[in-house]
Amino acid sequence: MEFDRESGILLHPTSLPGPYGIGEIGSQARQFVDSLERMGQRLWQILPHGPTSYGDSPYQSLSTFAGNHLLISFDDLVDEGLLNADRLRKFPEFPDHEVDYGPVIEARMEILRSVCRTFERKASDELKQAYHEYCRREAFWLEDYALFYALKDAHDLRPWTEWPRELGLRDPMALDEARRKHHTAIRNVKIQQFLFDRQWQALRNYAHQHHVKLIGDIPIFVAHDSADVWANPDLYYLDGTGQPIVIAGVPPDYFSATGQRWGNPLYRWDIHQHTGYDWWIRRMKKIFEMVDIVRIDHFRGFEAYWEIPAHEPTAMNGRWVDGPKGAIFDAMITAIGQLPIIAEDLGVITEGVEALRDHYHFPGMRILQFAFGNDAKAADYRPESYPTNCVVYTGTHDNDTTVGWFWSNAGENSTRTQEEIEAERQTILAYVQTDGSQIHWDMISLAAKSNAATAIYPLQDVLGLGSEARMNVPGVEGGNWRWRFRWEQLTDEIQQRLYDICEWSGRIY
Repeated sequence: MEFDRESGILLHPTSLPGPYGIGEIGSQARQFVDSLERMGQRLWQILPHGPTSYGDSPYQSLSTFAGNHLLISFDDLVDEGLLNADRLRKFPEFPDHEVDYGPVIEARMEILRSVCRTFERKASDELKQAYHEYCRREAFWLEDYALFYALKDAHDLRPWTEWPRELGLRDPMALDEARRKHHTAIRNVKIQQFLFDRQWQALRNYAHQHHVKLIGDIPIFVAHDSADVWANPDLYYLDGTGQPIVIAGVPPDYFSATGQRWGNPLYRWDIHQHTGYDWWIRRMKKIFEMVDIVRIDHFRGFEAYWEIPAHEPTAMNGRWVDGPKGAIFDAMITAIGQLPIIAEDLGVITEGVEALRDHYHFPGMRILQFAFGNDAKAADYRPESYPTNCVVYTGTHDNDTTVGWFWSNAGENSTRTQEEIEAERQTILAYVQTDGSQIHWDMISLAAKSNAATAIYPLQDVLGLGSEARMNVPGVEGGNWRWRFRWEQLTDEIQQRLYDICEWSGRIY
């Protein structure tokens, strides 16, 4: 489908301000919706909102269906009578500019466990009835996820392939015994998922009341250590022990001589086709219950994907294998109807991928930071080349901030020389006719006045922040996904300036 001429902000909920160590989906999120409305923004884009594991990456979730319980608003729990405000007065103090994941998770889980322990006593009859209805409605994924999470917790968070064989390979008698043994832990997981869902739906309704739509995000592949793979092993290429036979990645390119070895198990598309793509339809139905538009990461994998033997240490010795192509989208459309999807089509894209994207009128992505280099595709990212049916970003969660990118120099791991970087910088200055002192506003303005129907700006760029506010550095294990902003950074002047830019570029109506 084609989108209206609008713009929005990219900000993951973990980056919201608040006193409890990490962003939440309660009052702080609603306050951000208020800010979006004041800035004339109709879209709020987030990263995948599922529960995270080792490395804290939202792109390696424990479940594609579950919500991240760490985002549950404590203040909203107090308002519903499920949490005593006195407990929060003793909550540890954490940095307000970043998420210190280890200690924050420990402190927040202590609060959530206490809420679960007293839920039956403190919850109203209406709330308890809503909880039981939620469990019945979501049983198709919730039962497996709750058991998976309880077992993972009981086994020191180790991957499911390292559990006792009968549990990892889902022996029915062993699972029945585990359900009895871990009954309380399973119940706690269900309560947390119910509370997350309840608060998320309240946030979405609030956003709609203020004319803001939510853009969600799903990676095409799921994590091997997830309830999705553990509960549905027949849908993936796994051996008799549950280990992947072949894994996902991308081949060597300009940025990496050995390619990228992601490690996600690959789908058995023949089995998915035989089931009418039932699992995928359920996945998409669920995400569209949570958001209004969905960005699919690595869209090109539906046309063809890079298959790497699991024993290979790099992505070099792989091969291209055909994906399901249009058959999967035909099945989705039959089951769901219209699909408001953004196709992440970055990197080396073939005519086949473009044809698949365009056949279903999915807008692709354009990144302004890619528009001024010396590679052959740079011209495709220049604003004058954009089709209407695309989404322009100043940068994404994987890019440096615009300020950090513009002023960067060749470092130890840089793939370019200092001369190439300086040449790119001079190209930008000449193209934009600027001195670079407010490069973030220059790039936001370029995106806003482009022909692209949708323009998205990371909040870091709106705030004019440098590399210290970068969300993720691909290929680096530690220190990612931590950045948070503070309300005093989002000044009235900044909000008015973004409103003005979007008004004169025809993105406010």
